[in-house]
Formats: sequence, structure tokens, C-alpha cells
Amino acid sequence: MSDKYEVLKRFFGYSEFRNGQEELVDALLAKQDVLGIMPTGAGKSLCYQIPAIMTDGITLVISPLISLMKDQVNALVQQGVSAAYLNRSLNDAQYSKALANAGNRKYKIIYVAPERLESSSFLRFALNADISLVAVDEAHCVSQWGQDFRPSYLNITAFISKLIRRPVIGAFTATATEEVKNDIVRLLNLNEPIKVTTGFDRPNLFFSVMRPQNKSAELLKLIKERKNQSGIVYCSTRKRVEEVCDRLNESGISATRYHAGLDDEERVKNQDDFVYDRKDVMVATNAFGMGIDKSDVRFVIHYNMPKNIESYYQEAGRAGRDGENADCILLYSKADVSTCRYFIENTNDNEDLSPEQKELFRKREEERLKQMVFYCTTSDCLRGNMLRYFGEEYKDFCGKCSNCLTEFETVDVTIEAQKILSCIIRTGQFYGAKMITDVLRGVSSDRICRARLDRQSTFGIMNDAKATEIKYIIEKLKEQDYIISVGAGKPILRVTEMSYPVLKGKASVKIRKARQLKSTTQKAEIHAVDPELFDALKVVRTYFAKKKGVPAFVIFSDATLADMCRVMPTTEAEFLSVSGVGTNKLEKYGEAFLRVIRKYKPDKKGRLPFEIDNEKLNYFEYSDTPISVSAITVKVNELNKDGTRQKLKATDITEWLLDNGYLKMTEINSKKYKLPTPKGKILGLTTETRVNNDGEWYKVVLYNRTAQEFIIENIVLKTRTDN
Repeated sequence: MSDKYEVLKRFFGYSEFRNGQEELVDALLAKQDVLGIMPTGAGKSLCYQIPAIMTDGITLVISPLISLMKDQVNALVQQGVSAAYLNRSLNDAQYSKALANAGNRKYKIIYVAPERLESSSFLRFALNADISLVAVDEAHCVSQWGQDFRPSYLNITAFISKLIRRPVIGAFTATATEEVKNDIVRLLNLNEPIKVTTGFDRPNLFFSVMRPQNKSAELLKLIKERKNQSGIVYCSTRKRVEEVCDRLNESGISATRYHAGLDDEERVKNQDDFVYDRKDVMVATNAFGMGIDKSDVRFVIHYNMPKNIESYYQEAGRAGRDGENADCILLYSKADVSTCRYFIENTNDNEDLSPEQKELFRKREEERLKQMVFYCTTSDCLRGNMLRYFGEEYKDFCGKCSNCLTEFETVDVTIEAQKILSCIIRTGQFYGAKMITDVLRGVSSDRICRARLDRQSTFGIMNDAKATEIKYIIEKLKEQDYIISVGAGKPILRVTEMSYPVLKGKASVKIRKARQLKSTTQKAEIHAVDPELFDALKVVRTYFAKKKGVPAFVIFSDATLADMCRVMPTTEAEFLSVSGVGTNKLEKYGEAFLRVIRKYKPDKKGRLPFEIDNEKLNYFEYSDTPISVSAITVKVNELNKDGTRQKLKATDITEWLLDNGYLKMTEINSKKYKLPTPKGKILGLTTETRVNNDGEWYKVVLYNRTAQEFIIENIVLKTRTDN
């Protein structure tokens, strides 16, 4: 197949490429190496899947997680592409068979974990195979400066060097700083790659930071507001995952868990329960999610703050991969900062680094954490803050984050700042924010009294202020570099040179404070479509997903169902115009979905199609004597749900009987009649000769009780019986 647009439509159901995709596809087809930096949900996989379909040879996709391989292979097979994965989820017999099939060129695309590249059996296959393209997914894992460094990624170049012919190499990731980008090019030995960065903005995501007094209660409230929606809750520790998951289940929420402390069997089961919609909510550590291809996640809630913006962007980005609206909510507390610092100080994943490199890495992690805290405490646009971190310019107002939906006012806090800075200095610059706050408020705790801080001149000078107000001003003073935090674990506060003009009254301090909160979250809704039709289409999708043994989104994504609701196709040609519908899926599922849509599509007068009222059906009376199709139609229309709907026509019944072989066109004395076939006579159709007022005779088809029942069951209720 030579036309990339034909491949795009036939296999993937799209009529045009998204931003950046076509440039990467063209480069790979021209046998040029590429580096694609594209946000989650931007369609990175299409960039190598289309060249894989269009070129001779096999495409190897190197991916870090089994889950991504399974999801993407399932999706490709449903789209009519021969694909497979080779990983530890296969037993020895399955692996050998898959490897043999691969050797016989039965697959165009093969997914493999980086660890598998060192296997002697896989290497033997690779040395004899025609590998034309190697796609490295999650390519940031190759860099020790990335947030997900994996030593096994360093073996990719050695593997490629052993191949008889060097394939084209494509590297793809959602997040990468300039340093990580340079590492990817260098460590994967990319040859003058075409570099495409499409931008990090995800307009369909709503970002929110909340600072609840009770995280548990707030989480429960947020999830109950999103009843029956698919979502992920991230926690910082295994213990917290267990606690939160138990609490959600006790509250009647369908939740499961995922962390590295579970055995492989349970992790796989729990992940499948979530992906296949048997559980609505996944509670997990950051061990879950990289490579998860579930497109209909409507919310991601961080119960604890991640340690850097790269991790947050990647984890939050697992929401709304189908392009529909989704919520990304972070529940922030100061305790999260201490937890992150503990992990930075006590995690040593890369033993290959020298002591100097480890110290440099730790300092960089501290700086990343500082930026993450700033994101959580800023009053500026959250989207703009995040995009600027990744080096993109962005306007100051996005209108789709909690800060942009909050009214702020600029207030002068010079006097409060003087009191706080003076307290820090007079207590010796030995204490953290909580202790300083307690001294200012005049809290006579044992610790304060033992240190004789209750005798300081600053003790109690802000006793009319709430602790949260003082801590908020302290955070703003840190943002403006009047204060710095020193040390890990429980950092202490120290003033900077900028503080002294403020203390001497030569400089003022102003901060932005929330005046009126419009909204901190936005419940994600599918873009304005008929909710009744959308739910009906989901029922059909679930039926096929269970029948095929694949996740529901593999059949059609929420975005595709939503587009069906907008386009309202009633023919196969119209169905193909829906985004995400290709030829293969039309052939497999088209008629079933079209049948449901026809039921909801209004006519030119705005009337919905005929729909039977089940309550009226309970009292329906069949005629014991044969009656005409017109008489049947009158009786059937009495069952219509309401008077605003279209009525069933007699021709609807006769045309169906003609199409299905119960009637046939017969010519008698130059007149054409629709008369019963032998099959129709068995059903209970008879004919009667009648004479009109002009003395001319004509044939009438009559329907006995059996035929009447058949019409109700097979024509009037056909949507129900077919589904």
C-alpha cells in the first residue's frame, strides 16, 4: 500500500494527520532517523506504525512495559494489522511459537522489551530477519538525567550494531529537557535525525491544585462526583496505596491497587481489571502507568505531590488520551515535600555514577522538586507554569485551570513579612516553617518553651492570624527569594540579602491572594453530545469488547463514540467519515452501531425514529383473524413511545419482508403485486382477492396471528433482538 493517507484512513480511521505526525512519517519513509517529542495522546505510535505497514520488512518497537505492548497489539489486530509482542508474559511454548511466526514473517510489527534484546534466541531471530525499522518508545529512559532511567536501554545501540543491516531508528517520548534530548541522540546513535517537538500543551486537560484540610474526605468527594468514570489515583508510597484503596472500596467505589510490593500475578490481574473496565479506579504508586494505552481515563488525581514536573506531566497525561475532556487534580500538602526529599536523599538507582555525578544528580533533583513545589503554590496559570518549565512560551490565562478560575487580588503584606523575617532572624535561623508559625502565633508548646522561644520579642506578634495564612505568606516570600529552605528532611528557613531592605522599611512586599474561588475542579464531560445515545453506544461497545476479549477502548475510543453522536451516520459511507473508524472496523462493527444510531437520529422535522413503549406492549392485543399490513401498522403505531416520534409505515414492513424473502414481486395481468413466497406462507401470510368500486379485482396480503407476532418480534423489536 503506497499512499499514507489511505493507510491512515483504512487502518486507523483518520482523514488527516495531527500536528507533527506527517513530518515524522515522511522522514521514516525516506529512511531518515527521527526524534519525536510529542505529548501523551498526540499519536506518537502512528508515526512508526504507518511506515511499518507501508514498507517491506519488520518493525521492532522497543517498549519498557508489558501493558503497552498488549494494548497496542490488541488495537493493531483489531485494525487489521498483523502484530505480536515478545515478553515474559508469554510461557515458553507461546514465546517459541511467536518467535517462529516472527521468523516466518507473519508479523509486520513486533513489540519487545529492551531486556529481551540480550536473549540469545531473540538475537538469532533478529540476525536472520529483515528488520527495516526500530522504534524506541519512552526514549527518555536511555538518559540518566531523565526521570525514568533504565540501564537496559543502554543496550539498544549494541543490539542494533549486531544486525546485518542497520535499520532506520525512530525515538519517541512525551517529555524531555534539552539535556535529555541530547542524550537520546547520542546514546541511541541517531544519524542526523529529523527532530520534531509538537509542544506539550494538552488543551483537553483541566489542571487543578487543591490544599484540603482532609485529603481522604476530599478524594472521596471528587471520585463520587465522577461516578462510573475511569480514573487513576497516584500515591507516593505502597502503604498509602493500600490505605486509600481500602477506604475507597469501603465507601462503595470500585477500586483496585498497583505497586511494586505486589506479586506479578496480582499486578497483572489488577491492571487488567482496570484496563478492561472491571474496576473504575486504579490506586497506584508511580510504578503504574508508563505505557498504559487506556484512552478513556477521565481523571487523574495525585493524592501526593510527585517529586518533579516531568513525572507529574507524564502521570497526569494519562488522562484524556482520546482527546476528550479530563481532569488532572493534585492534592497538595507540605508533608509531601518532606516525603519527596526523603526519596531524593535515599534513592540510589544508578550505581554506575561516580560520587561527583551522584551529588550533581541529587542537586538537580532538589531543583526539580523546588519547581514542583512552586507549581503547587503559585497563583499564576498552572498550564502556563508547566509549559514554561518545558521551554514553551504561553499566555498568562488559559481559562482551564483552578488558578485561572480563581479571582486573585494583589495585597501589601510588608508588615506581615517584617514580622516573619524578624522571627526567623531572632530565633537564630534554626527552625522550619511550622516552628516559626507557632512562635508568631504564640503557641506555648513544650518544644517552644524548652528552647525559650516564648521569651522572644516576636512570640505571639501574629496571634490574630491563622496558621494557614502565615504559612502562605512564608511560601510567597520563598517564591520571591526573601527566604530560602536549607537542608533535607525537615529544612530550616533562612533569610536572604533581599530581606534586609524590607526589615528596614526601604522595600515593600506584595503577593497575590485568592479573593473569590469560582471552581477548583471541573468535572470532565464528553464534549456536548446526546448522553442517552452515547450510553447506548457504550453498551454495544462493551458487548463486542467482551466477545473479543479486549478492552472497550480498543473497539472504539470515547472520542470516536462522541463523534458518532455528532455525525449521526446512518449509512456505511457516513460511518466511515467518523474519526477513528477505518475500513476494518466498519466491516466488523458498522451495522451494529449504525442500527443504534438510526434509532436516535431525528428526521427533517426533528422527530426521533419510532420507538416502542414497553409498558404499552404489555397490553398489546393481536387480531385472531388475518388483517392487512395497513391494519397492523395502525396497531403498531399505537405502541409508539410518544406522539412526537416518527410513525412506522406499512412500506417499512413490506420492504423488510421483501428483503428477507418472505414476499416477492409478482406480475399478474400486467399488474405488480408483493405476494408471499413459500417461506412467507409458512410464516402465516395469505392472499385474498378483492374488488374495488370500479369492478376491478386486486390482491391483498393478509397476516394471521403468527405473522403478526413475527412482525412485532423481528421488525418492530429488531434492534433489541439483534443486540
